[in-house]
Amino acid sequence: MNSTPEPHSPAAEAAAQAPAGAPNAAEAAAPTAESQLAELQAKHAEVSDAYLRAKAETENIRRRSEEEISKARKFAVESFAESLLPVKDSLEAAIAIQKATPEQLLEGVHATLRQLTQALERSRVVQISPPSGTKFDPHQHQAISVVPADQDPNTVVAVLQKGYVIADRVLRPALVTVTAPK
Repeated sequence: MNSTPEPHSPAAEAAAQAPAGAPNAAEAAAPTAESQLAELQAKHAEVSDAYLRAKAETENIRRRSEEEISKARKFAVESFAESLLPVKDSLEAAIAIQKATPEQLLEGVHATLRQLTQALERSRVVQISPPSGTKFDPHQHQAISVVPADQDPNTVVAVLQKGYVIADRVLRPALVTVTAPK
């Protein structure tokens, strides 16, 4: 049992006919290590480029978002301030009148109060002034005192100071007097 082929066997003849250093059919069909390396390097370059582009785009989006947030914070009160300017103008006009009668001043104060109320409402600032007999709401009211009364317990008797909400968020609760439990 010798491992060398016999000199006249078909395998020996095929090996003798193939030139030295030439790849056989199996080797020719398989990609070479060099071509695989070149292919992988090209894919790596493509993926690296896509990664860098995505990273740059993400950074640009982050930077633009920060700028927009900064501007929004900076100019958030712009429309509110614009709506208050007529109120300021009215107050300055009232001060400029040298010899105004009390009736004129009162009329001007009422007009200025209407302007201020409209400006607040345009900015969604709404007053909380519960009528007497309203059930006490700890989310919108703050009980200052408790008084005995014929009404149901924890019912608003009087409003000492109006409260305000902005877009369903309490800025200041209404200060109220409520009925005592029986």
